[in-house]
Amino acid sequence: MTPSTMREMADILRNAGIPVTLQRVEIARVMLSQHTHLSADQVLAKVQQSVPETSRATVYNTLRLFREKKLVRELIVDPERIVFDSNTDPHYHLYNAEQGTLIDVSADELQVVGLPDLPPGLQLDEVDVIIRVRDRKP
Repeated sequence: MTPSTMREMADILRNAGIPVTLQRVEIARVMLSQHTHLSADQVLAKVQQSVPETSRATVYNTLRLFREKKLVRELIVDPERIVFDSNTDPHYHLYNAEQGTLIDVSADELQVVGLPDLPPGLQLDEVDVIIRVRDRKP
């Protein structure tokens, strides 16, 4: 990791109000240096390549913290697969379960029209749309 990248990631964390540690900077580098959809275990494997002493608990706790601070989104693709999305701009997803691929769909390509009335005391947090597809059979 280049020093400028470390500084940039540390600045992102500081600006979000997250105390900076080596593990958090490395998790930020993995998640925030490009738009990606990774499970916590995938993040752990990538982080351990450069910071091998990073624990599973550190990665899970840091991803939860990043989610709370709106640095990543948590997507429950199916009951067996939760991924963290580094693209926090409004968008949707196309999921191919056969291939295990998740692709961003621009908010311009799909419009959600109308939202239900919420019960008293609730406010809308976010809307996740996952379009499930499969390969065409010949």
